[in-house]
Amino acid sequence: MNHIIETKDAPKPIGPYSQALKIDNFIILSGQIPIDVISNQIPENIAEQTYLVLKNIKLILVHAKFQVHNIIKTTVFTTDLKKINIINEIYKKFFIDNKSNFPARSCVEVQKLPKNVKIEIEAMAFKK
Repeated sequence: MNHIIETKDAPKPIGPYSQALKIDNFIILSGQIPIDVISNQIPENIAEQTYLVLKNIKLILVHAKFQVHNIIKTTVFTTDLKKINIINEIYKKFFIDNKSNFPARSCVEVQKLPKNVKIEIEAMAFKK
């Protein structure tokens, strides 16, 4: 059985989709972009954007009673792969700080993302 996951702690979807969908022991998160839920602002630089996206992912997971260590796969979309070292630095720190192994990951450069952000990340998590 599946359940739509929705929390006010993370940005509302900007289109006709759910923040996440829980199916049994899996949760599939829609791509998250770096919108600050309190200020509704988007940071300028890629480091701050990456951190905010990961923070929003964590907030959705926690709302669904999952944790960062439950993430099994992420897909990173960025408008500039030349910034991959910065993205990787923030990404690595996030998973280490949350005492998590690194999940499987794909990273793709795209021409443009919603609201002209520099990064979007989607995730899947599983727990027993």
